[in-house]
Amino acid sequence: MNEAGHIDTRQSPSASGVSRRDLIGAAAAAAAFTFVPRHVLGGPGRSSANEKLNIAGIGVGGQGGSNMNNVSSENLVALCDVDENRAGGTFRKFPSARKYKDFRRMLEKEHRNIDAVVVSTPDHCHAPAAIMAMRMGKHVYCEKPMAHTILEARRMTEVARETGVVTQMGQGGHAGEGLRLTYEFIHDGAIGPVREVHVWSDRPGTPERPWWPQGVDAPQGSEPVPGTLDWDLWLGPARWRPYHSAYCPFKWRGYWDFGCGAMGDMAVHNADPAFFCLDLDAPTAVEAETSGVNDVTLPKWSIITYEFPAKGNRPAVTMKWYDGGKLPPRPAELEEGRKLDGNGILFVGDKGKILCGGWASPPRLIPESRMREYKRPEKTLPRSPGHHREWIDACKAGKPEMAMAGFWYSGPFTEALLVGTLAIRLRKRIEWDAEKMAARNVDASELIRKTYRKGFAI
Repeated sequence: MNEAGHIDTRQSPSASGVSRRDLIGAAAAAAAFTFVPRHVLGGPGRSSANEKLNIAGIGVGGQGGSNMNNVSSENLVALCDVDENRAGGTFRKFPSARKYKDFRRMLEKEHRNIDAVVVSTPDHCHAPAAIMAMRMGKHVYCEKPMAHTILEARRMTEVARETGVVTQMGQGGHAGEGLRLTYEFIHDGAIGPVREVHVWSDRPGTPERPWWPQGVDAPQGSEPVPGTLDWDLWLGPARWRPYHSAYCPFKWRGYWDFGCGAMGDMAVHNADPAFFCLDLDAPTAVEAETSGVNDVTLPKWSIITYEFPAKGNRPAVTMKWYDGGKLPPRPAELEEGRKLDGNGILFVGDKGKILCGGWASPPRLIPESRMREYKRPEKTLPRSPGHHREWIDACKAGKPEMAMAGFWYSGPFTEALLVGTLAIRLRKRIEWDAEKMAARNVDASELIRKTYRKGFAI
């Protein structure tokens, strides 16, 4: 525990000093584990990894419905959603699952019947739901971004470690072949030491996405609440305001009170290779350039620069994030007529460059002539059975390290990304002290943590 009273979450879930590469190896070995003690799962009478988990879903429309489909090999015993209409397809697909609107009531009533919980609510409800479930001893899969604030990410990581439950953040590319190939290319020395990384996304507010408002003021007035929606429960921990269709369904992501903008939606995918392959921890400084800032929504576009210190044999790294259609300078190595995709990451090494598409897609040396000449290295990292399968297997084995996007990894990753939101909102360079969870040069405390409505505090 550090001087600020927080557990050091930048360690592996089992012990300090374990590299991510070693941890992946340990996870592969653990996958062979078949016998599961009753106390690990928390459900009634379970003893074998061949038996099914009893899973509850919180937020089961939209992406939540997709998550339910991806864990449907198990027993879906309870489903919770504040909007009967949006969740209707999932409710009909799993008619035997008991239905709820309030996740707190569901967890209190079903806690003896469930082993694990999938949280797919808007960002602002992730921490209250996930922490309540973990404190009950339930394994948790939580959609990205894992948390709405830096303090929430820290606390979720702490609670996961304290309780020993298996966790996973919804960043599917983390289980993919592309992430592993990128790691193997970089550690093979394909482009030499990496000192610079560029990451980008075409989101948020392009003309093709009018459903994602950013850079706008709060809607005026109110509208009738749809009969299928419990608006008070949808707000959950957020301060009350009258209903307006500008917020939901699905339009919440660009509002500071509910979402984390393009960064929360896409940086967790597109920047993942940088954090994983270069073993990045917390930044020491972050600054942002944006289209303009208000206290209601995120800007229409931003360019955020993160500075990471040297670590081991790796030099210091500068990572730039671009969203809203902004792009990094065009690499000179990119062939004429070839464009950067709408989402991607570019590693700049002393001896070359690696370009990947979004969602941790497979790497390509540029120009393509370099790729054709390159002798690919041997596979040194174990491959994943799939993002959701990985979490299910880890739950059955009772081994948090088998879930490679567990909170032990995704918590510090999310914290680091969210320091960028401080630079946006305060319009200042942030000198970051991760151990104290504070900015050295400005008081950012009100943005690092937040106030919760009664009944939803973490």
